[in-house]
Amino acid sequence: MLILTWLRGLLARRTARLAAAAAGIALAVALPAALGAFLASAKATMTARSVQRVPVDWQVEQQPGQAVSVPMPGTSRQVSFARIDGFEARQAGQTLTTGAGQVLGLPADYAATFPGEMRLLAGNANGPLLAQQTAANLHAQPGANVTVHRPGLPDAPVTITGVVELPAADSLFQRVGAPPGAQPQAPPDNVLLLPEADWNRLFDGIPRDRVRTQFHVRIDHRLPPDPAAAYTAVAGQARNLEERMAGSGLVGDNLGAALDAARADALYSQVLFLFLGAPAVVLAALLAGLVTRAGAQRRAAEQALLRTRGAPRGTLVRLALAETALVSVAGVLTGLGLAAVAGRALFGSASVSWWAAVLGLLVAGGIVLLPALRAGTVAAARRPVGGSRRLPLWLRYGLDGWLLAGSAVIFWITSQNGYQLVLVPEGLPQLSVDYWAFAGPALLWAGAGLLIWRLTRTMPITWAVRPLAGGLAGTVSAMLTRQRAPLARAATLAALAVAFAVSTSVFDTTYRQQAQVDAELTNGADVTVSQTTATPQQLAAVPGVARVEPLQHRFAYVGSDLQDLYGIRPATTRLQDAYVLGGTAREILDRLSRQPDALLVSQETVNDFQLRLGDQVRLRGEDGTTVPFHYAGIVTEFPTAPRDSFLVANASYLARHLPAATTYLITTDGAPPHQVAAALRGRLGPTAKVTDVETTRQVVGSSLTAVDLSGLTAVELGYALALAALATGLLLALGFAERRRTYALARVLGATPRQLGSFVWAEVGLVGVAAALLGTLCGWALSRMLVAVLSGVFDPPPDALAVPWAYLGVLAVLGVAGLLAAGAATVRAARRPPLTVLRDL
Repeated sequence: MLILTWLRGLLARRTARLAAAAAGIALAVALPAALGAFLASAKATMTARSVQRVPVDWQVEQQPGQAVSVPMPGTSRQVSFARIDGFEARQAGQTLTTGAGQVLGLPADYAATFPGEMRLLAGNANGPLLAQQTAANLHAQPGANVTVHRPGLPDAPVTITGVVELPAADSLFQRVGAPPGAQPQAPPDNVLLLPEADWNRLFDGIPRDRVRTQFHVRIDHRLPPDPAAAYTAVAGQARNLEERMAGSGLVGDNLGAALDAARADALYSQVLFLFLGAPAVVLAALLAGLVTRAGAQRRAAEQALLRTRGAPRGTLVRLALAETALVSVAGVLTGLGLAAVAGRALFGSASVSWWAAVLGLLVAGGIVLLPALRAGTVAAARRPVGGSRRLPLWLRYGLDGWLLAGSAVIFWITSQNGYQLVLVPEGLPQLSVDYWAFAGPALLWAGAGLLIWRLTRTMPITWAVRPLAGGLAGTVSAMLTRQRAPLARAATLAALAVAFAVSTSVFDTTYRQQAQVDAELTNGADVTVSQTTATPQQLAAVPGVARVEPLQHRFAYVGSDLQDLYGIRPATTRLQDAYVLGGTAREILDRLSRQPDALLVSQETVNDFQLRLGDQVRLRGEDGTTVPFHYAGIVTEFPTAPRDSFLVANASYLARHLPAATTYLITTDGAPPHQVAAALRGRLGPTAKVTDVETTRQVVGSSLTAVDLSGLTAVELGYALALAALATGLLLALGFAERRRTYALARVLGATPRQLGSFVWAEVGLVGVAAALLGTLCGWALSRMLVAVLSGVFDPPPDALAVPWAYLGVLAVLGVAGLLAAGAATVRAARRPPLTVLRDL
């Protein structure tokens, strides 16, 4: 009965304080629960997209002299490969020939069974099909006659019925069983696809060393949603099949390779979860703790009164447990409800991480139950007239400085070149995270919080409040000095809330910016056109095209290493500073302009061949032509280039010595890239290869950047706004509410409402300025550290942090509004008759 009476009294007289504590617990529960929903959704999305990107799950290659008798799992089709000496076609009175190529024999339903393996560009798929590059080499259209040079047999004519693109040519022509470093540098340029009956008729008699047979397999896609678990399952099935074939066949595990890449991204998503979620949970717990602590003196007085009336210690414990249960249940249910609503609206699922409820109960126990258990004696209820002026032990020994120094050291270690936060041993099921990297941001959070506490606790208050208090500066300073500790707590939490909002928003904005940059680097520009004879002027005439930049591309040998070679116009090429080393992008491009034979190389090439600036580099073309260049700088990223080794030279010098095919990088005038790409395809015909950045954005190498982060960003940034508003306004309002007795006594002694307003607005100003300045500086430092430590998420690393000015403006408006609301409500309450206030208390 006593417990129910106590709870009714709390709900009637302490409603705002209970609601504020429950709100803090709800915030501590809501974000990790919502982030858990995002994490599960992101992992499932990564697995699904990895599966969708792979047209053929397994390529089971029959070994020479063996016959595969084991039934294939799932759906399978037999595919035959023949290496031939070349193709020939006569067009417009001239004979065009190619080098060696591949001819594939496909069953009639192959395209329907594996729809992602080929895409019809022209004609129909019911007969012989030429690959797009081969059709461009031979100037062949549907209906053209092509001669196949068969090894050991007479030439055979074939009538082409269609032209196709092979999006997965790299995996289709892989060397099954070879390690990654021994795979072909590029798929063959010359490919002919024949119906199975035609292939048998033309190639049954050629030497067996020119022929190989594969079984293309699609396995059951009911896989675990976690990419790591899915990879383990698929790799295990592949090894099981190889064991049952007993050496008669090898499995090229394309699906396993795709999941192998996705599992690293899944682990990075967990790292993001910890980096972005843990500080928010801690801040929410601190907020709820300070809300509870703001009423500590009143609680101690109430419990001491119960003790003087005969209540035993056990009764106080039961009352504290009842209050904790009330606050924790309300906070946990509210937090889970908010997370479910956010998950349904943003991730399409209302499922939440129930372990977040356990976290909420632990937070409630720490911030509500423990303080209630500590109080309970008359001695504990005595209110000292002044607090101790002695600084805390940690402050006297400079713990904040030591923490910041440790953070700087760890940051220096973890941001070195070649450092990997997530380690993915190739082909192995185990991944590891170097959790030591978490120590840098964690120490920065703790050190910055303690430093802000030091600054706000030791600041010269009289000087700080003089602009707001005027002639009452001394009196206001004396009162705030007595309240220095709660003032420092409120200012510190408000500053950390601002720092969390700033760092989270800058990180999210930079992430989105670099995901777009990654797609643009992969595609080259908004739209990229290759394998065409159109001129830049003809391309520029297509609606939606604003700028056309030609880019030459071919392959060349550096020693025995075959690399991509690009020819550019230095005066009109645009690169970011992050794409080069040893100077700005403009300085490096100016070297190309001044020196025609200048050559930019990758860092890997510099290391492998021990190059120094000015060294001569002799490149060898695929036809044996040797051309001298001079090493002039390092380029780390380049549009359409691979991620390891490539070369960049002057287009004019390259055209004279090593002529290359031209690719056109097209910038749109604001029109959607996919619409411009469709218009270009209609204008240029099927032989031209046209890609757009929007499509590339969905299939870039990192499945993490392919995951839509808009929902996660909305949750994080909305949470940060709520936390900042509560930290700035709520804590001040509760602190002012606890000092109603002080304000009422001041009114009795003759203080005017205007003079009381000086007390209030001086405190509001101190907290607001400290939160804005110190929080912004801390947020900037955290942003730099997060981007550096999580460098594996960004490809390429950002040239500069992206600042979301609009969001920060909203943050500032909400923070100021919270401060003004708390101050205005306190000033309005101070105008009440003082005897009425004292009677209520």
